[in-house]
Parts: sequence; structure tokens; C-alpha cells
Amino acid sequence: MTGSEPFEKQQQHKSVNGDVCSEAAGEDAFDHTYEEKEGPKPSKIFVWRNIILMTLLHLGAVYGLFLIPSASPSTLLWTMTCFLISALGITAGAHRLWSHRTYKASLPLRIFLAFGNSMAFQNDIFEWARDHRVHHKYSETDADPHNARRGFFFSHIGWLLVRKHPDVIEKGGKLELSDLLGDKVVMFQRRHYKLSVLLMCFFIPMFVPWYFWGESLWVAYFVPALLRYTLVLNATWLVNSAAHMWGNRPYDQNINPRENRFVTFSAIGEGFHNYHHTFPYDYATSEYGCKLNLTTCFIDFMCFLGLAKDRKRVSREVVLSRIQRTGEGSHRSG
Repeated sequence: MTGSEPFEKQQQHKSVNGDVCSEAAGEDAFDHTYEEKEGPKPSKIFVWRNIILMTLLHLGAVYGLFLIPSASPSTLLWTMTCFLISALGITAGAHRLWSHRTYKASLPLRIFLAFGNSMAFQNDIFEWARDHRVHHKYSETDADPHNARRGFFFSHIGWLLVRKHPDVIEKGGKLELSDLLGDKVVMFQRRHYKLSVLLMCFFIPMFVPWYFWGESLWVAYFVPALLRYTLVLNATWLVNSAAHMWGNRPYDQNINPRENRFVTFSAIGEGFHNYHHTFPYDYATSEYGCKLNLTTCFIDFMCFLGLAKDRKRVSREVVLSRIQRTGEGSHRSG
């Protein structure tokens, strides 16, 4: 139930570019002073609109699976491309860039990631990053938006089907979010989020295969739009659920997050979760760099192109020291 070591005890690390950086800025470091309120838990308040919409979405996705054989190879390739763009909008964008500030991105890259984030349709960047910082700061407590101690279903999708716990709202409102409020790309997307979602998540994935190579609108809607969207959603949710329940804990055995290879594959590199919650300020979310980590490869390539810089990285010495001190003895060298 505890998180990474207290902020003041954490050591410095170096960026890939060689600059010494302080560790987490504090808003994503675990708060050891938080105590859950005694007494009965608040009753669940169901959000029936979300329940109905999520049910219809998943039924549509199942139908989309049966349409895959009738989709052209170009449509299937386009579906995979949309999956990758929308996944990067979450992993490289909302998560590693805006939630944890693990690297710096140029304006063109930030715009691309904002479009990808709208294609993923998982709340706007500001709300996603705010809730994710709350998740790290109060992980596995009542103030965690998708507290895995409430079970797999709740941490996977159930948290979106009920009203937030009052502590989630309270703690989220107290975070320092000036970096997000001062980011013009984040604020522009927030102001125009509904329109950007209609365009990026549904219209463009459907329109491109219909217009450019004559795919039927029916297949174009259910496969690259609806099915792809549902797969990205569940890949992200598995980080909150499966990666907090199943796997090993080589870096910190005192926290729930685990190293889960299936989640690593499905969420393009986000399954090294015990490492990530131990070192949330590391841009690679893993000590293994690009291994099974497509998001890290993408960020490295963006740095090669000059579109990103200042990647924060934990030194090998700090990682090994932490393994010896708090790991469960399951660490592998590669």
C-alpha cells in the first residue's frame, strides 16, 4: 500500500542528455501522510449514462471482430496505425510527458500527441494527467481514482461507472497543476475536446478507408473506429487493473504494482509497472530501455529528430541499490 520512498529521501538522477535533474516534482510522489477516513465507506452512485454507453461500445466492438474478415488489408493496416497513434497519445503524451514530465517535447510533437490523445478518447489531457497524479500520490487508497484494492473490475472499468470517491475529488483539487494550465496545447485541446474527439476518434478513422480505397462505411466505422477505440481503452485499463495484481515486484515488494509482460505488450511498454511506481520520473518506465517498449523507442526517435529532449533516466546504481533494499528477489538482468 505504500509507494516510492519519501520524496526527501530519493536521490538525484541524470537526464539522457547528461544534465543532473531533481527527482519527481512531488505531485506524482506517494504521500505517506495520507490516512483513509474511519467509518463506513460512501455508498456507490452509479453513472447510468456511462454504464449504457460502455455496454453499447463493447457490444459494437464484439460485432466489429466479426467484420474483420471482410475488411481489406489496407483497412486493417489503417486500424493498426490508428491504434498506435491513439496509444501514443496516452503513453508518450498524457502519461510520460504531461503527467510525469519525464521529457520535454517541441510544439509540433505536443500537437501530434494531443491529436493522438483525442483519438484515444480517455478524457482530455488536463483531466487525464490530474487523475494520474492523484493515482500515484495516493495509490491503492480511497483517494486513488482506480484503487486496485477494490478489485479487478473496479480498477479496470468500474471506476468509470460510478461517482468518484470524495477523497479523489478533494485531493485532485489540491494538486499543483500550473504546468498543465500554462500549456497552450493542453488548454486548447481541453476547450475543444468534444469536437476533437468526434473528428479524431470517430470521423477520421472511418472516413480515410472509405474515401481513399473504397471500404464500406459500415466496416470503416466498426473496425478502425469502434473496435480500435475499444482495444485502446482496454489496453490502458489493464495497466490499472492487471498490472496492479499479477506479476513480480523486483524493485519494491511493499507496493502493489507489478511487472506484467502481457500488459507491456498490449499497452506498448506500460507494463513495467513495479519499476514505474518506484521511479515515476524515468521516461522509459523500465530499466531495459526499448526492450518490449515501443513508447520508449518512439520518444528516443523523436529525440533523434530533434523534436524532444531532456529525457530523465534513473542511474543504474540507484536501480541496483533499490533492488537490494526493497525488491522481492525476482529481478532479472535483462
